[in-house]
Amino acid sequence: MPLREISHAAIDIDLRYATPDNFTGKTIYDHAVAYLHQDALAALVRVAELSAAQGLRVRVLDAYRPTAAQWRLWAAVPDPRFVADPHLGSIHTRGVAVDLTLVDASGNALDMGTDFDEMTVQSFHGATDIAPAAQQHRCLLLGLMTLAGWTHHPCEWWHYNLPDATRYPLLSDGAEGSCLMD
Repeated sequence: MPLREISHAAIDIDLRYATPDNFTGKTIYDHAVAYLHQDALAALVRVAELSAAQGLRVRVLDAYRPTAAQWRLWAAVPDPRFVADPHLGSIHTRGVAVDLTLVDASGNALDMGTDFDEMTVQSFHGATDIAPAAQQHRCLLLGLMTLAGWTHHPCEWWHYNLPDATRYPLLSDGAEGSCLMD
């Protein structure tokens, strides 16, 4: 299995779905360890390096997501703009998507105009009805992610995935339990 635990000095982990601090108000999955496909992890490490050159850090809010968790999210918000239909499969369930933000050297999240997983049009890339500083922070995140080879989700400033993500297979629940660790 090509999943790897995200463990890097320049990457903070704050898995929101492993706590009730998410849009559902409920814990979605029990594990608090972030996993990504080895290709995605390499691209994320590159983002961390690019961010560090700006005096910033990357904070991962979600990564690999088990199918059961995808069903729970779909039950809460069956809107394909924000939650992938589990009948079709999620890019998160392939291990090649990451939800993240940028934080300053003190660990304070940069203002992105909305909270992570705020299901509104203000969360769209290019939203102009948010503060100019938040627009700049989103552009900075988009630039860093693009330089590292990621593509963005147009409706979620926090969501990025590898290009051609559907070429990666859907992973079965429990895949993180048999992942390869470095």
